[in-house]
Amino acid sequence: MQPEVKINCDPETGLCAVPEISNVPLVPTDWKTDEEIIYVGDPMCSWCWGLSPQLNALQRYGQQLGIPFSLVMGGLRPGGGEAWNADFKGFLKHHWEEVTQRSGQPFGYGLFDLEDFNYDTEPACRAVVTARSMAPEKTLSFYELVQHAFYMQSKDPKQVEFYQPICAQLNLDYTAFAQQFATDEMKYATQQDFAQNRQWGVTGFPAVIYRNKNELSYIAKGYSDFDRMKGVLDALTSNAKNP
Repeated sequence: MQPEVKINCDPETGLCAVPEISNVPLVPTDWKTDEEIIYVGDPMCSWCWGLSPQLNALQRYGQQLGIPFSLVMGGLRPGGGEAWNADFKGFLKHHWEEVTQRSGQPFGYGLFDLEDFNYDTEPACRAVVTARSMAPEKTLSFYELVQHAFYMQSKDPKQVEFYQPICAQLNLDYTAFAQQFATDEMKYATQQDFAQNRQWGVTGFPAVIYRNKNELSYIAKGYSDFDRMKGVLDALTSNAKNP
């Protein structure tokens, strides 16, 4: 289990700092395309939830430009472990209110009625990695539905049953998903995502990156709106075509 990590998010930038990941051997990246938009986020990162509508718009804009879009799971609090007490609940509630004020994204607050909850983000990340392995084209939709079920419905992403209605909505084989979700292969692949984004130098989530061959450039570090991200992306693609 990872050591206890306190969530550290900047209300001004919307950037949530990440813990270090150690002892994970990294498999070299085999790029399949010359360029892509890479989103590094965590389904249980509240600023990632705040960014969701803006990111969805950027993904659609990238499609219009013919730029592939991929998700890399961040690993905000793998292992969790922090005490579920009044101080932690109060911190989270205040933080969620800040996200709503900045982004307009709503939250349900039923989570705070639970007597006990381990804010471990690894299972939710592993679920997205599992869905990505089954149907890459549905990864972003799966990720967004996980966010919605957690933040709006206060359901627990650590329970495999959490994902049954999401699989049904996306026409994914839930039995196959549940089997894959529990495997060492998916756990290892999830750790690879965590290690990969840290090797890239990502220090907080959400992070949106434009890759041109082997060169990585930030579109956004923390919360941003679509117009701003579009402007950065347009400049980066223009520079890539006219170096």
